[in-house]
Amino acid sequence: MRSFDLAPLYRATVGFDQIADLMDRALASDVGQQSYPPYNIEKTAEDAYRISLAVAGFSSEDLSIEAKENALVISGRKPEDADSGTYLHRGIATRAFERRFTLADHVRVTGATHADGMLHIDLVREVPEALKPRRIEIARGDAGAISQDVVESDTVN
Repeated sequence: MRSFDLAPLYRATVGFDQIADLMDRALASDVGQQSYPPYNIEKTAEDAYRISLAVAGFSSEDLSIEAKENALVISGRKPEDADSGTYLHRGIATRAFERRFTLADHVRVTGATHADGMLHIDLVREVPEALKPRRIEIARGDAGAISQDVVESDTVN
């Protein structure tokens, strides 16, 4: 597999460290990348998203959702005494898991629901008013106003 050097990106940009770090993580070769539980990420509106995880066999009490800084951590753990039967075949995976998602700036979790073996986590991106694009009015400059701002070199020296 190829490895990419993102050093030129670091020295040609300012303030885009998170994007470069995200690319580093995406391009890293994680051999043991987990695939359990399966999940979907869906865009439900212009600035709204939903993460759906298939968590069959887990109750709401077995699941934990934690949002901190720019990370969302979802974990599931079954109690030890839950397996009290003798199985001839066990195909439903109820092993413990931890799934991490990196959230963009200004994305927050608005709620979570658990029904029919699916865990749905709703997210919304709320850009602060100060960061939204705004239109700047261009003032019309008069020739008289410009000449008033010019200071004569004789008065300065």
